[in-house]
Amino acid sequence: MASAARGQDGLSPVPRHCATLARSVRLLAAFRRERSEPEYFYSLMARDTVALLGSYTGLRGAAVIDVGTGFGFFARALTAAGARCTGIDHDLGELTAHNVREPNRLVASALALPFRTGSADVCFSSNVLEHVPDPWRMADEMVRVTRPGGTVFLSFTNWLSPWGGHETSPWHYLGGDRAARLYERRNGRPPKNRYGHNLHPVSVSSALAWARGHKDVQVLDALPRYHPRWAEGIVRVPGLREIATWNLVLVLRKNGS
Repeated sequence: MASAARGQDGLSPVPRHCATLARSVRLLAAFRRERSEPEYFYSLMARDTVALLGSYTGLRGAAVIDVGTGFGFFARALTAAGARCTGIDHDLGELTAHNVREPNRLVASALALPFRTGSADVCFSSNVLEHVPDPWRMADEMVRVTRPGGTVFLSFTNWLSPWGGHETSPWHYLGGDRAARLYERRNGRPPKNRYGHNLHPVSVSSALAWARGHKDVQVLDALPRYHPRWAEGIVRVPGLREIATWNLVLVLRKNGS
């Protein structure tokens, strides 16, 4: 179903992101190609995510900060949509992994964003929150750098979802440390995403509590990222949402004008 974008930026409305069952099947099937065909997987994810973001706010000409930009797939999709995008990542290796020189990419911490307060129209982050030791400090920083009336788009993989342990899943249900030991025993090396080091348990409930309790933002949406629209009600069911959400998207509007 299509409808006008929710943004109030004066730009022409854009079609609403079409979160159909077919789209969910396509995205979940793509996960199997993440390691063998990362270009295909991440490009598909980036286009889909930018289309979702574009249903809330206009992107053409918008100043966007991509927090945890990594290989730059989302930054490129944002730029293709007309945004003026700056990406930051704490890992230089991630920024240079594909030997592609991208403009406006910085080595910086998500916990202390190197931008002025209110300098961005949109602050965006995909699947980074669970990788920082103080997730709500990162989220606060994203709100800080967003201008009044601007949009914060924040998504993450919640710990109790089937992919919460990342490559150690589903053994993370037995505990993060145990899952890491099992992975190393089977593969002869530790996992890239190490519990308690660069992978931390973040819940849907804590994300909703942070967003609803933040005095500077209005919650526009809280939805399961990969699900059809008709399944978004699971976010309102305590307990079930921690397992079934898989990946939570928070879309926030910063208060003010």
